[in-house]
Parts: sequence; C-alpha cells; structure tokens
Amino acid sequence: MAAFLIAGDGSGDGGPRPLTSDEANRLAITRFRNYQAQGRAVTITVPGTAGELTVTGSVDYRRKVGYGVVHGTGRAKSSDGLIQWTPTSVHVRPMTDAPAHAPASPPSSGWHDRPLLSSGSALDTSLSIALGLGGNRPDNAELLPQNGAAWWGREQVDGRRVDVMTGPSSPGRSGTAGNVRYWVGSDGTMYRVRVSVDSQPEPVVIDFATHTYVPVQPVPGTTPNG
Repeated sequence: MAAFLIAGDGSGDGGPRPLTSDEANRLAITRFRNYQAQGRAVTITVPGTAGELTVTGSVDYRRKVGYGVVHGTGRAKSSDGLIQWTPTSVHVRPMTDAPAHAPASPPSSGWHDRPLLSSGSALDTSLSIALGLGGNRPDNAELLPQNGAAWWGREQVDGRRVDVMTGPSSPGRSGTAGNVRYWVGSDGTMYRVRVSVDSQPEPVVIDFATHTYVPVQPVPGTTPNG
C-alpha cells in the first residue's frame, strides 16, 4: 500500500515553495502530536536489495518503544516474525508463518536480543527513524523555513487531504534539507513520512493510522526502555 500511495512525487499544485506561517506551525507540531497521542499505529516499509521488509505495528512515543510483526516481500522468510525495539535494543522472535498483526501481548519465549545498530542496517535505521517521529515539545516554527523546510504540494492519504512538506537540514549537516518528507493534515497530524537513507537507493516509508493502535507491552523479562 505505501509504495502505491507515494507513486506521485508530491509536487502537485506548484511546489516547492517557502512554507507559509500556518504550514510552518503545523510542521512544527507534527512530532509533538504523536507524543500527545501516546502512540500511533505504523506501517514501516524498509527497502533492500534482497527484497522489501514491512513492519506492521505500534510505536509508543512516550516510552520510546515499538512492537510489531515483520514480513518480507520478494525475499526469504528468515526475517519474518515479531519484533520489539527501543533506541538501543532489538528483540526478535522468528516465525515461519507470521500473522498479519502482532498479538497484543508478546509471547513469553522464543525471543533473541541484540543491540540496535546505528549504521549498516536498513531495518535498524528505519526502526530508529520511526521512534524519532515523536517529541515532547513542538519544534521552533520560525527556524524551520530558515533551515530549508519547504512546501511541495497537496495529496490525499486514505481519503484525507494533506500538505506535503520537506523538513529542514539536519543539525550540523548543511544541504540535507528535503531528505525527510512529511504528509501533514490540517491540524498537524502526521500521516506519512518518507526518508532518504544513505545506504539505500529507495526511501524508507512510514505510514500512520493504517490499522488500530495497540498499546505496546514489553517483551516478558525486559524493561520498557531496555
């Protein structure tokens, strides 16, 4: 679904152009909206030369923990199964016949733990990006346009009319404005994010509200932030 919905480049209606004051304000609060909501249902599409991975699950933006089920497309099913992650760790439970949605309560056994890799893994990079899409305060709306954020057009996502905007340059990395693209509703709600990743020719895509948000319960034997 995500690949189909982003087939357009988001440049309809004459973009890019500088953000208006209203657009800057909505982009500034979009991560805070996720935090206010406690968590969001997400579908994370991870590119890869060996085939695509899709993570369907939930992210708790207060506790910085995600949980879901992984399915591979056009690749071996060795990566399929349940997954839970934090900013520093990944817990995986391989499954030969993974369900469409993760069970609300993680199984009590069969998990393997490893550190979340800061580089070299498109999956881990995507998981880290998903966790970073919530913030406990709004961004500075005045600085966003100054640092390169722009408006690109209007599209529809699941029947909702949204504005497509690109984020500012990353701190200390000039020229990176536009690497992150946001699909934002009229109230600042985030509906999709597309991120260019250095190691991959295709972007990571994160879709929101494609299924019901299920509060994240920790894997048995782990702490919520571990």
